[in-house]
Amino acid sequence: MKRLFMIIALFGITFVNAQTKEELLALKKEKTDSISKLKAKADAIQKEIDGLPGWRIKAFGTIGGNVSGYNNWYSKESPNSSVGNFGINVNAYAIRIEDKYFWKNYANVNIGWVKFDDKDNSTDESSLKVATDVFTLSSLYGRRITKKFAASALAEYRSTLAKNFNNPGFLDLGIGGTWTPMENLVVVIHPLNYNFVFSNSENNYESSFGAKVVVDYAKSFGNINFVSNLSAFLSYKSSDYSNYTWTNSLSYTIWKNLGLGFDFGLRKNKQEAYNYQLAGDPDLKLADTDNKLQSYWLFGLNFKFD
Repeated sequence: MKRLFMIIALFGITFVNAQTKEELLALKKEKTDSISKLKAKADAIQKEIDGLPGWRIKAFGTIGGNVSGYNNWYSKESPNSSVGNFGINVNAYAIRIEDKYFWKNYANVNIGWVKFDDKDNSTDESSLKVATDVFTLSSLYGRRITKKFAASALAEYRSTLAKNFNNPGFLDLGIGGTWTPMENLVVVIHPLNYNFVFSNSENNYESSFGAKVVVDYAKSFGNINFVSNLSAFLSYKSSDYSNYTWTNSLSYTIWKNLGLGFDFGLRKNKQEAYNYQLAGDPDLKLADTDNKLQSYWLFGLNFKFD
């Protein structure tokens, strides 16, 4: 009889625990569904806020870097050395949206440094060297003709910031049209554009008249933010004076405004390649320049400001 009571009590405890677990799982599902519904409502409200007239300001960036040191590490060519690199990328927007016009301002800074110090070589250069240097400012003003098309004017400046500022510097000024087929996509086509190139007397750059094409896309998917910008100048004088730059930023928010970020960019500019190669070959002609694809990438800690 005593054993029977023990079996019944054990069965009852198991049944109660199972019932409690089922109740807790049901409660968890109910709360999760409630949170999902609240988030959907919050996202819908934010979308309405984003659609209101006025200024919208946003900034986010990526910081990446590492340092390492070696002592008597004989498998290396330089057994006693220290190595470090550091990079930062910042994207900032100031956008004003009105019923009859829009004004979009954008800034991008991407600078990277690298250091290699061979402790056994007293003549090596151990200071930080600039490895990546990108600086872009643009301002686009559009007057709406239809809901998705506007007459527009664009000013865009591109150069370096940490070293050789405005040498060279590229300034595009032009007018044309801007198409916004969807909320997050902007396509600028300016057939009347002049590409000013600034440089010192030692460099050989030439300004020219041409067309400007800009494609800008920005989208958020939950905790993921993605921004892509393609800026191209098509010279009417010669394709040797044409150039393009394509930059991309991807970030994933982990906690509050902090997360992980990945940035990469591609560029082709024959005048830049020509002036770089001219030092090794003074007789080189622009048309004969090997215009290789330029690129950079950065991975690291991401931050944003809303």
